[in-house]
Amino acid sequence: MKKIIVVGNGMVGYKFCEKFVAQENSKNFKITVFGEEPRPAYDRVHLSEFFENQNAKALEMAPAAWYADNNIDLITGERVAEIHRTSKKIMTAKDRQFSYDYLILATGSSPFVPPIKGVEKDGVFVYRTIEDLESMLAYAAKLKAKKPDARAAVLGGGLLGLEAGKAVMDMGLEPHIVEFAPKLMPRQLDSRSSQVLKLKLESIGLNIHLSKATNQILGNGAITGLEFGEDDMLDVDMLIISAGIRPRDELGRASGLEVGVRGGIVVDNKMKTSDEHIYAIGEIALYNQMIYGLVAPGYEMAEVAVNQIIGNEEVVMAADIDMSTKLKLIGVDVASFGEPFMPASKGHSIIFENKTQHLYKRINVSLDGKSLLGGILVGDAADYNMLHQVYLNGMVIPEDPSQLILPASEGGSSFGSVLDLPDTAQVCSCESVSKGDICCSITNGESHNLGDVIAKTKAATGCGGCKPMVVDLVNETLKSLGKEVKETICEHFDFSRQELYDLIKINKVADYEETLNLFGEGHGCEVCKPLIASIFATITMETANRQPTIQDTNDRFLANIQRNGTYSVVPRVAGGEITPDQLITIGAVAKKYDLYTKITGGQRIDLFGAQIHELPLIWKELIDAGFESGHAYGKSLRTVKSCVGSTWCRYGMHESVTFAIDIENRYRGLRSPHKLKGGVSGCIRECAEARGKDFGLIAVDGGWNLYVCGNGGATPKHAVLLAEQLDDETVVKYLDRFLMYYIRTAGPLVRTAPWLDKLEGGIDYLKQVVIEDSLGIAEELENEMQGLVNKYECEWKQAIEDPEMMKRFRHFVNSDDTDDNLVFVPMREQKMPKQWT
Repeated sequence: MKKIIVVGNGMVGYKFCEKFVAQENSKNFKITVFGEEPRPAYDRVHLSEFFENQNAKALEMAPAAWYADNNIDLITGERVAEIHRTSKKIMTAKDRQFSYDYLILATGSSPFVPPIKGVEKDGVFVYRTIEDLESMLAYAAKLKAKKPDARAAVLGGGLLGLEAGKAVMDMGLEPHIVEFAPKLMPRQLDSRSSQVLKLKLESIGLNIHLSKATNQILGNGAITGLEFGEDDMLDVDMLIISAGIRPRDELGRASGLEVGVRGGIVVDNKMKTSDEHIYAIGEIALYNQMIYGLVAPGYEMAEVAVNQIIGNEEVVMAADIDMSTKLKLIGVDVASFGEPFMPASKGHSIIFENKTQHLYKRINVSLDGKSLLGGILVGDAADYNMLHQVYLNGMVIPEDPSQLILPASEGGSSFGSVLDLPDTAQVCSCESVSKGDICCSITNGESHNLGDVIAKTKAATGCGGCKPMVVDLVNETLKSLGKEVKETICEHFDFSRQELYDLIKINKVADYEETLNLFGEGHGCEVCKPLIASIFATITMETANRQPTIQDTNDRFLANIQRNGTYSVVPRVAGGEITPDQLITIGAVAKKYDLYTKITGGQRIDLFGAQIHELPLIWKELIDAGFESGHAYGKSLRTVKSCVGSTWCRYGMHESVTFAIDIENRYRGLRSPHKLKGGVSGCIRECAEARGKDFGLIAVDGGWNLYVCGNGGATPKHAVLLAEQLDDETVVKYLDRFLMYYIRTAGPLVRTAPWLDKLEGGIDYLKQVVIEDSLGIAEELENEMQGLVNKYECEWKQAIEDPEMMKRFRHFVNSDDTDDNLVFVPMREQKMPKQWT
């Protein structure tokens, strides 16, 4: 039996073991794995998730028992200190000796720590291992106990640096990113996309410092700040260094293996080093004079090394390594593929940018306009997988390549079905899984659903970036076989939202427990409870007061919960029209209860900082002044924004304010799969931004143009034209039909824009349903909507008039005490919650 020693039990070292034991003749080999950390291999790609739950087990690639089950000796907490190539033995730091036939070096890399004066001070950390993270958490806890407003800096604005920035936020410290280069992620992004990313990160609380060379770390024993220049300093209480990586090649270097000028053990396309019995894989391997710091190339290297040892010598590394990647950095999508930077002599760049929405898309196409060569996506990377496949497989692109990145409402075109990809298309680069592997596992009967496919092929188990495409491939393949594809709402109900909607309606079910007993199993969860509450509301106009225990927190308390546990109150201001007396009332209420006030983007006034016991008191004063709930907390109609229209504006063609008020009052309280927003513009100058709404009206000669299925948010979409030159009555009729059809058929938490994108037949089909009544249900939809309109009740008024309902607006169920832990700090003559400690 031949002996294999694997030095390093990181992700790539583990992957070598996993791929090796899957080989038929693996039983002819004995594998021993050394890891210097005290635990089995874990997922470093998702290391920042440790800050969310501090559960190291959740990151494990496989438990220790897996190694034993596969006849692998796993030795943790012991470092390999020497390689004796002549005798083919290794020596550990504990003076233990082991012999090998094949040696696999998978020692990975270590953080690069720049030679900065003071780097040894307390409070300076690197971001690499779970032990590093545990040390950070312990230090941060001590720091915050002494200094609640403590600040931490991250040295490095690359991929890992931004991940570390999220870690700082998760620890409750004020985050600062310090980058030597003039832009963030300098290896992946161009200047414009980096600027968009910077604006987005700043909007969520990160402080970005670019073009900063750190001269020294200040402090006596412990860090107190960073000095960049004589008069340029940043006060911080903690520093995380994430300035790049260096290959851990010291073992190979000491044993005389060939290494690169800047480090890394030189390997050929078989992953062999200068010693034919020693292989190097992962971030230690210097292949094509490059160190590849991504998971996918490391896994491919592991696959090649396995095959070489087994005897499949034809399996070698590709000459060119695809460095495409998609990440979600602090909740922001960032992706690059192919050649993200390209000289003008090689091709053309097409750019779509929207700084207000923090969106940037760039594609690079060949000079003849026929080939996609690469691109960058920031803010919305939903199309990354398809664009990546178009690039990898040399697929035909539109005559106007801009259609690949433009929104559909602005001339963009659909990519078509994922089944159009060639079978050889590599969908999961981490595990080298092709489209054919995924589809064939279903067509040959080995897999019957997504879970089976993932278990069989391991697709989507690496970085996870390919999962949306894997889901689409599974669903489309099942449909092609004539099988039903069900998107069940959760484990407790084996139905889609649409099916459950019909069951509840037909059977006249009135409450959640009855629904669970009739159509579900178990005790329910936080997914199905609010979903079913929404269905009750859209069938009977039931308010959130009747079954508060199944509502989301916001609906349960009829107000939006804020980050310090207080609530915001938003009264309805239909169409944005408000009387002076009502303005005075809002001001008086805000002053009386010491609330922060802000005018929202939907022409309303938001009152922040109300404690739970104050909510009914505030509501009563507002209701007495003629206000009602604005439903800012619900998946329901929020606002119908308007310009001043022909009432005052010299350009106004129709009275937009009156019509906006009528429409908002008609649909107020209407619950739906996701929030709804409307707009009414009195002319084509579009001051109400009606085309950025779920439904919008623009006045034209002869009436109103009706647009539907637009939205703002993280993925903005322009609404598309449904009908032209409509009178008021027809607008309402079409809106009734459109909204009820959306409510009936949309999935949970799906806004109108993505609903239309997935609707077979798109806007043309929607026109047939709404305008031509192709399904014969138009009158039914109108009657359903009118029934909901007739049943409307203000939830605030309902709550304050019912003593039983009032009981839930207390901090403690057994006491009338209030929350005395709330702390506010001044901000521009108002106040804001003090940062968490």
